[in-house]
Amino acid sequence: MEKIILTGDRPTGKLHVGHYVGSLKRRVQLQNSGEYDKIFIMIADAQALTDNADNPEKIRQNIIEVALDYLSCGLDPEKTTIFIQSQVPELCELSFYYMNLVTVSRLQRNPTVKSEIQMRNFETSIPVGFFTYPISQASDITAFKATTVPVGEDQLPMLEQTKEIVRRFNAVYGETLVEPEILLPDNKACLRLPGIDGKAKMSKSLGNCIYLSEDAEEVRKKVMSMYTDPEHIKVSDPGKIEGNTVFTYLDAFCTDEHFKKYLPEYNNLDELKAHYQRGGLGDVKVKKFLNSVLQEELEPIRARRKEYEKDIAYVYEILKKGSEVAQAKAAQTLAEVKAAMKINYFEDKDLIAEHIKKYSEK
Repeated sequence: MEKIILTGDRPTGKLHVGHYVGSLKRRVQLQNSGEYDKIFIMIADAQALTDNADNPEKIRQNIIEVALDYLSCGLDPEKTTIFIQSQVPELCELSFYYMNLVTVSRLQRNPTVKSEIQMRNFETSIPVGFFTYPISQASDITAFKATTVPVGEDQLPMLEQTKEIVRRFNAVYGETLVEPEILLPDNKACLRLPGIDGKAKMSKSLGNCIYLSEDAEEVRKKVMSMYTDPEHIKVSDPGKIEGNTVFTYLDAFCTDEHFKKYLPEYNNLDELKAHYQRGGLGDVKVKKFLNSVLQEELEPIRARRKEYEKDIAYVYEILKKGSEVAQAKAAQTLAEVKAAMKINYFEDKDLIAEHIKKYSEK
């Protein structure tokens, strides 16, 4: 069996460092590992419209922003198929068939759906498209016969629902679909990077993000405004690491090599944390170190983005070609699904022959 990756992002805005450590950086590593036969990265505009139907221009404008973020992070169109979800109509048809395999009560129990509904205040008026989001995601994953889905831990309930749909389909119609596995970030700090305000999740809607495309000065300002330990008022005060956003980001981004470059009085992050906890280390010094670490990580990304911005027509050509490749693959899976369900009437020669014989004998 081929090893295939499928993952993607909703184009509701530019991507931020939470996306980067949560999945983007890992995608590039997986792409360059040579371990996978095919990699599909989807710009999920159709899913984004499920809760932005009244503002389609927002989605339309952000497709190019997400594509630029992908390319600037190192996704290579020669190795990875980057495509736009809405340009693969087969995904909608697959979703339609999968809807018959899922109950309303099961969708209502999905933790990710429940939390997203609460966050968007949809309790009394849930768009049907948004409610059936897990089914659409199952369509995306199975259309490309993905064996691996690299995402954050908040997507675990969604992937479990996909597995249920695969098992149900295969049980009813025969072995057709591939059951995927989730691939979580190997660094626990990357699983759910908090916003700079200390909120549980970095979110475009909450305005607490550091974007991959922001210039060095804007990144510095945001780092210096980060939430730390509110009780760490004086430098001499002992500080708390737990819930301290700056240290969470250092867990996600820094290495021992960064200390050699920017903070040589410490050998590693454990030593820095110990000093902060016993007192005598100010927040400003720690934030300046984090800024140096982030700038080193983000500068190559910013540089690559500037190059791609010089030829936007080429970026659109990448998306067009990628969408064509994706559609061909999804069409193949859809044909297999319809054959398994026995609704491929015009390709079913036995059925046609049977009916010809039946009615010719009358």
